[in-house]
Amino acid sequence: MSLHDPRYKARIASHLAKYPDKRSAVMPLLYIAQEAYGWVSPKGVQEVAEICEMDPTQVKSIAGFYTMYSERTKGRYWLHVCTDLPCALNGAETFYRELQDYLGVEEGGTSEDGLFTVEHVMCLAACDKAPMLQCNFRYMESLDMEKMKAWIEERRAELEAAGQGQGA
Repeated sequence: MSLHDPRYKARIASHLAKYPDKRSAVMPLLYIAQEAYGWVSPKGVQEVAEICEMDPTQVKSIAGFYTMYSERTKGRYWLHVCTDLPCALNGAETFYRELQDYLGVEEGGTSEDGLFTVEHVMCLAACDKAPMLQCNFRYMESLDMEKMKAWIEERRAELEAAGQGQGA
C-alpha cells in the first residue's frame, strides 16, 4: 500500500486544494496514511512529508503529538475507555478491567484476533454517560459488559461473514 495508490489520489488532491500552503494539509494526509497502513508508519510519514514538502521529522512530531494518530499497529477497532474520575465513579474502571479480561489484553494490547485494541484515556467529555468509550472516534455510551460483549461478537460475526475474520 502507498499514498501514491490511485484510490487516495482524489482525496489527497482535495485536501491539498483547501490550503494555500501544502504543509497545512499534513493532518488530513496523516489520516489517509493511517488508513492506508493501519498506523502512521515510517513509510507513511515519509510519503506525507514528500507530498507536503516538509521534513519527515516535522511530520513525525505532529503524528506523535496528537492521540488520534497511532505510531504503532493497532486492531481494526480502537477502544478508548475513559477512566477519568467522574467516569470511574460510575463504574468505568471496573468496566475497563472486565473489557481487558474479556478480550485477553493488557493496557494498550490488541486481541488475539487482531481486531480490538484497548486503551484507557482521560476525559472524553461524556461523564454523564459512563461507562463509555470511543471506538474509532465514535462514542459508545451507557455501557455495561453485556452490551459490550454483544457488540464485540457482532463485529466479529460481520467480519467473518465478509471473509475478513480471524485468519482471513
